[in-house]
Amino acid sequence: MNAAQDLSFLALIGNAHLIVQLIMALLLIVSLTSWTYIFRKMFAIRAARRQTEQFERSFWAGGNLHTLHQSASSQRDQSGALARIFEAGMGEFIKGKQVAKDALDMGAVLDSARRAMRAAFQRELDGLDIHLNFLASVGSVSPYVGLLGTVWGIMNAFRGLANVQQATLAAVAPGIAEALIATAIGLFAAIPAVVAYNRFTHDIDRLAIRFESFVEEFSNILQRQSR
Repeated sequence: MNAAQDLSFLALIGNAHLIVQLIMALLLIVSLTSWTYIFRKMFAIRAARRQTEQFERSFWAGGNLHTLHQSASSQRDQSGALARIFEAGMGEFIKGKQVAKDALDMGAVLDSARRAMRAAFQRELDGLDIHLNFLASVGSVSPYVGLLGTVWGIMNAFRGLANVQQATLAAVAPGIAEALIATAIGLFAAIPAVVAYNRFTHDIDRLAIRFESFVEEFSNILQRQSR
Protein backbone atom coordinates (compact mmCIF):
# COMPACT_ATOMS: atom_id res chain seq x y z
CA MET A 1 0.00 0.00 0.00
CA ASN A 2 2.83 2.39 0.82
CA ALA A 3 4.50 1.67 -2.49
CA ALA A 4 1.23 2.27 -4.30
CA GLN A 5 0.75 5.54 -2.48
CA ASP A 6 4.30 6.64 -3.18
CA LEU A 7 3.84 5.96 -6.89
CA SER A 8 0.44 7.60 -7.18
CA PHE A 9 0.12 10.46 -9.65
CA LEU A 10 -0.21 13.24 -7.07
CA ALA A 11 2.52 11.79 -4.87
CA LEU A 12 4.94 11.64 -7.80
CA ILE A 13 4.24 15.27 -8.65
CA GLY A 14 4.65 16.31 -5.01
CA ASN A 15 7.96 14.45 -4.68
CA ALA A 16 9.40 15.70 -7.97
CA HIS A 17 12.34 18.08 -8.12
CA LEU A 18 11.44 21.78 -7.85
CA ILE A 19 12.54 22.50 -11.43
CA VAL A 20 10.38 19.62 -12.69
CA GLN A 21 7.43 20.89 -10.66
CA LEU A 22 7.83 24.36 -12.15
CA ILE A 23 7.88 22.87 -15.65
CA MET A 24 4.74 20.84 -14.87
CA ALA A 25 3.00 23.95 -13.52
CA LEU A 26 3.94 25.89 -16.65
CA LEU A 27 2.60 23.12 -18.88
CA LEU A 28 -0.65 22.94 -16.91
CA ILE A 29 -1.15 26.70 -17.22
CA VAL A 30 -0.43 26.50 -20.95
CA SER A 31 -2.85 23.58 -21.29
CA LEU A 32 -5.65 25.44 -19.47
CA THR A 33 -5.06 28.53 -21.61
CA SER A 34 -5.07 26.37 -24.72
CA TRP A 35 -8.39 24.75 -23.78
CA THR A 36 -9.87 28.22 -23.12
CA TYR A 37 -8.88 29.35 -26.61
CA ILE A 38 -10.10 26.08 -28.12
CA PHE A 39 -13.62 26.49 -26.74
CA ARG A 40 -13.75 30.19 -27.58
CA LYS A 41 -12.58 29.54 -31.13
CA MET A 42 -14.99 26.65 -31.55
CA PHE A 43 -17.96 28.84 -30.58
CA ALA A 44 -16.69 31.75 -32.72
CA ILE A 45 -16.32 29.63 -35.86
CA ARG A 46 -19.67 27.97 -35.28
CA ALA A 47 -21.31 31.40 -34.95
CA ALA A 48 -19.50 32.69 -38.06
CA ARG A 49 -20.71 29.69 -40.08
CA ARG A 50 -24.30 30.14 -38.89
CA GLN A 51 -24.30 33.89 -39.59
CA THR A 52 -22.79 33.32 -43.02
CA GLU A 53 -25.51 30.84 -43.95
CA GLN A 54 -28.22 33.21 -42.71
CA PHE A 55 -26.87 36.13 -44.70
CA GLU A 56 -26.43 34.05 -47.85
CA ARG A 57 -30.08 33.01 -47.64
CA SER A 58 -31.16 36.63 -47.24
CA PHE A 59 -28.88 37.87 -50.01
CA TRP A 60 -29.81 35.26 -52.63
CA ALA A 61 -33.50 35.54 -51.79
CA GLY A 62 -33.55 38.43 -54.26
CA GLY A 63 -34.41 41.26 -51.91
CA ASN A 64 -33.54 44.92 -52.34
CA LEU A 65 -29.79 45.50 -51.88
CA HIS A 66 -30.30 48.90 -50.28
CA THR A 67 -32.66 47.42 -47.70
CA LEU A 68 -30.20 44.61 -47.01
CA HIS A 69 -27.41 47.17 -46.68
CA GLN A 70 -29.39 49.19 -44.15
CA SER A 71 -30.13 46.06 -42.15
CA ALA A 72 -26.47 45.01 -42.17
CA SER A 73 -25.35 48.51 -41.14
CA SER A 74 -27.83 48.77 -38.27
CA GLN A 75 -26.88 45.34 -36.88
CA ARG A 76 -23.20 45.36 -37.74
CA ASP A 77 -21.98 43.55 -34.64
CA GLN A 78 -24.58 40.79 -34.84
CA SER A 79 -24.86 40.37 -38.61
CA GLY A 80 -21.70 38.32 -39.11
CA ALA A 81 -18.51 38.48 -41.15
CA LEU A 82 -20.06 38.07 -44.60
CA ALA A 83 -22.66 40.76 -43.90
CA ARG A 84 -19.90 43.15 -42.88
CA ILE A 85 -18.02 42.41 -46.09
CA PHE A 86 -21.19 43.14 -48.06
CA GLU A 87 -21.83 46.29 -46.03
CA ALA A 88 -18.32 47.60 -46.77
CA GLY A 89 -18.64 47.01 -50.52
CA MET A 90 -22.21 48.23 -50.86
CA GLY A 91 -21.53 51.33 -48.77
CA GLU A 92 -18.55 52.24 -50.94
CA PHE A 93 -20.57 51.60 -54.09
CA ILE A 94 -23.45 53.83 -52.93
CA LYS A 95 -21.13 56.70 -52.00
CA GLY A 96 -19.19 56.44 -55.24
CA LYS A 97 -22.28 56.18 -57.42
CA GLN A 98 -23.62 59.44 -56.05
CA VAL A 99 -20.64 61.39 -57.40
CA ALA A 100 -19.84 59.34 -60.52
CA LYS A 101 -20.40 61.20 -63.78
CA ASP A 102 -19.55 58.72 -66.52
CA ALA A 103 -18.56 55.10 -67.22
CA LEU A 104 -14.94 55.83 -66.37
CA ASP A 105 -15.97 57.07 -62.94
CA MET A 106 -18.16 54.01 -62.44
CA GLY A 107 -15.19 51.77 -63.16
CA ALA A 108 -13.29 53.53 -60.39
CA VAL A 109 -16.30 53.13 -58.10
CA LEU A 110 -16.40 49.38 -58.76
CA ASP A 111 -12.68 49.09 -58.04
CA SER A 112 -13.15 51.05 -54.84
CA ALA A 113 -16.02 48.78 -53.75
CA ARG A 114 -13.95 45.67 -54.48
CA ARG A 115 -11.01 47.04 -52.47
CA ALA A 116 -13.33 47.85 -49.58
CA MET A 117 -14.66 44.28 -49.60
CA ARG A 118 -11.13 42.89 -49.80
CA ALA A 119 -10.07 44.99 -46.81
CA ALA A 120 -13.13 43.87 -44.83
CA PHE A 121 -12.46 40.28 -45.91
CA GLN A 122 -8.91 40.48 -44.55
CA ARG A 123 -10.07 42.01 -41.27
CA GLU A 124 -12.61 39.24 -40.77
CA LEU A 125 -10.00 36.56 -41.47
CA ASP A 126 -7.58 38.20 -39.05
CA GLY A 127 -10.30 38.10 -36.40
CA LEU A 128 -10.95 34.41 -37.03
CA ASP A 129 -7.23 33.60 -37.03
CA ILE A 130 -6.57 35.16 -33.63
CA HIS A 131 -5.01 32.77 -31.05
CA LEU A 132 -4.34 30.11 -33.70
CA ASN A 133 -0.63 30.88 -33.53
CA PHE A 134 -0.75 30.22 -29.79
CA LEU A 135 -2.29 26.77 -30.38
CA ALA A 136 0.34 26.02 -33.02
CA SER A 137 3.12 27.04 -30.62
CA VAL A 138 1.67 24.93 -27.81
CA GLY A 139 1.40 21.92 -30.11
CA SER A 140 4.99 22.20 -31.29
CA VAL A 141 6.79 23.34 -28.12
CA SER A 142 4.99 21.59 -25.24
CA PRO A 143 6.45 18.10 -25.88
CA TYR A 144 9.97 19.54 -25.77
CA VAL A 145 9.27 21.46 -22.57
CA GLY A 146 7.93 18.25 -21.02
CA LEU A 147 11.00 16.41 -22.28
CA LEU A 148 13.20 19.01 -20.60
CA GLY A 149 11.48 18.26 -17.30
CA THR A 150 11.93 14.53 -17.89
CA VAL A 151 15.63 14.87 -18.65
CA TRP A 152 16.14 17.06 -15.58
CA GLY A 153 14.26 14.61 -13.37
CA ILE A 154 16.11 11.56 -14.66
CA MET A 155 19.41 13.37 -14.23
CA ASN A 156 18.58 14.06 -10.59
CA ALA A 157 17.39 10.46 -10.11
CA PHE A 158 20.74 9.11 -11.26
CA ARG A 159 22.62 11.69 -9.25
CA GLY A 160 20.78 10.39 -6.20
CA LEU A 161 22.13 6.90 -6.89
CA ALA A 162 25.63 8.18 -6.15
CA ASN A 163 24.74 8.16 -2.45
CA VAL A 164 23.37 4.60 -2.58
CA GLN A 165 25.73 1.66 -2.15
CA GLN A 166 23.59 -0.75 -4.15
CA ALA A 167 21.61 0.59 -7.12
CA THR A 168 18.34 -1.25 -7.69
CA LEU A 169 15.30 -0.70 -9.87
CA ALA A 170 13.23 0.04 -6.76
CA ALA A 171 15.62 2.85 -5.86
CA VAL A 172 15.57 4.56 -9.26
CA ALA A 173 11.97 3.85 -10.32
CA PRO A 174 10.26 6.65 -8.31
CA GLY A 175 12.63 9.30 -9.65
CA ILE A 176 12.18 8.17 -13.25
CA ALA A 177 8.40 7.97 -12.82
CA GLU A 178 8.36 11.52 -11.45
CA ALA A 179 10.35 12.71 -14.44
CA LEU A 180 8.19 10.95 -17.03
CA ILE A 181 5.08 12.73 -15.76
CA ALA A 182 6.50 15.95 -17.22
CA THR A 183 6.54 14.40 -20.69
CA ALA A 184 3.00 13.08 -20.18
CA ILE A 185 1.76 16.55 -19.23
CA GLY A 186 3.58 18.04 -22.22
CA LEU A 187 1.79 15.61 -24.55
CA PHE A 188 -1.50 16.29 -22.78
CA ALA A 189 -1.05 19.99 -23.61
CA ALA A 190 0.23 19.45 -27.15
CA ILE A 191 -2.16 16.87 -28.63
CA PRO A 192 -5.45 18.82 -28.19
CA ALA A 193 -3.75 22.00 -29.41
CA VAL A 194 -2.53 20.33 -32.61
CA VAL A 195 -5.89 18.68 -33.31
CA ALA A 196 -7.76 21.94 -32.66
CA TYR A 197 -5.33 23.98 -34.76
CA ASN A 198 -5.71 21.68 -37.76
CA ARG A 199 -9.49 21.59 -37.43
CA PHE A 200 -9.88 25.35 -36.99
CA THR A 201 -7.51 26.09 -39.87
CA HIS A 202 -9.59 23.85 -42.12
CA ASP A 203 -12.86 25.51 -41.02
CA ILE A 204 -11.46 29.01 -41.48
CA ASP A 205 -10.13 28.15 -44.94
CA ARG A 206 -13.59 26.96 -45.96
CA LEU A 207 -15.14 30.19 -44.67
CA ALA A 208 -12.48 32.19 -46.51
CA ILE A 209 -13.41 30.44 -49.76
CA ARG A 210 -17.07 31.32 -49.22
CA PHE A 211 -16.18 34.94 -48.47
CA GLU A 212 -13.94 35.20 -51.52
CA SER A 213 -16.56 33.66 -53.78
CA PHE A 214 -19.13 36.13 -52.47
CA VAL A 215 -16.81 39.07 -53.16
CA GLU A 216 -16.45 37.99 -56.79
CA GLU A 217 -20.16 37.29 -57.25
CA PHE A 218 -21.24 40.54 -55.62
CA SER A 219 -18.70 42.47 -57.69
CA ASN A 220 -20.36 41.08 -60.83
CA ILE A 221 -23.78 42.15 -59.52
CA LEU A 222 -22.52 45.67 -58.86
CA GLN A 223 -20.98 45.81 -62.32
CA ARG A 224 -24.32 44.93 -63.92
CA GLN A 225 -26.10 47.53 -61.81
CA SER A 226 -23.63 50.23 -62.83
CA ARG A 227 -24.52 49.99 -66.51
